[in-house]
Amino acid sequence: MSNDLKESFTGGAPGGTGLSTGTLPSTPPAPAALAAKVRTLAPSMTRSMQRVAEAVAGDPAGCAALTVTGLAERTGTSEATVVRTARLLGYPGYRDLRLALAGLAAQQQSGRAPAVTADIAVDDPLPDVVAKLAYDEQQTLADTAAGLDMAQLGAAVSALAAARRVEVYGVAASGLVAQDLAQKLLRIGHIAHAHSDPHLAVTNAVTLRSGDVAIAITHSGSTGDIIEPLRVAFEHGATTIAITGRPDSPVTQYADHILTTSTARESELRPAAMSSRTSQLLVVDCLFVGVAQRTYETAAPALAASYEALAHRHSPRTTR
Repeated sequence: MSNDLKESFTGGAPGGTGLSTGTLPSTPPAPAALAAKVRTLAPSMTRSMQRVAEAVAGDPAGCAALTVTGLAERTGTSEATVVRTARLLGYPGYRDLRLALAGLAAQQQSGRAPAVTADIAVDDPLPDVVAKLAYDEQQTLADTAAGLDMAQLGAAVSALAAARRVEVYGVAASGLVAQDLAQKLLRIGHIAHAHSDPHLAVTNAVTLRSGDVAIAITHSGSTGDIIEPLRVAFEHGATTIAITGRPDSPVTQYADHILTTSTARESELRPAAMSSRTSQLLVVDCLFVGVAQRTYETAAPALAASYEALAHRHSPRTTR
């Protein structure tokens, strides 16, 4: 075993990163979040890494007692695969993963209330739930804002401001965000539509040309129903934008501009559909405000007209 590999078991060599699968979070995930982390990342792992991840999530106590060699033998993998899996799950090295497994096993054995998010337990009172979720939402927004590439955002705004028409693709929770962006753009006078039906999305994308804009919203970046229409739009000359939490995901190969959202911690009751939606809505609002600024002379009258058209629906009515 090389010295570099040995050092990566204990958190990485001084001045180096050891075996790395990407940028590590500033702090390792809490033990209670481990199972959720495995579920989230397993689809993107190799089969050998999946075996390691499934083993530690399924038997934290048993795996916590194993050395890196022991876990490699138990899962039929290599020591390097175990280390890479630990790092992908957010732990600097295998030692840190073992500590998390020991902590999770202790929680399970003590009968302590299981966590429904990394910080929220089943028996938490609602005021605590509200406070913790509010804090987590704030962190998600702050992380997204800090990670946004201003050059990419500016280019996306310019493309939208000049677009003949805008088509937005998203399904499930991302579909709701797509609808939000489309209706915002409509209210300032832009031709914009949201599509969640994969067949209609593709047939729509076929009609796009240079001067049109297609936007794909997908947290994972690997949703086939979203990748396909963006690919078609890209191949037909439209300017394409991807809003995703995975900047190296398949959808980005068909994107002229990539806007990255925060990949917040996930759990059983706070899945990607919740954390991604928060960050996606921030990006959508940034795009909308940017376009409104660039097209203010036409956007302001259009917005005023839409308010006036709906005003009577919000006024008290006199009924007999």
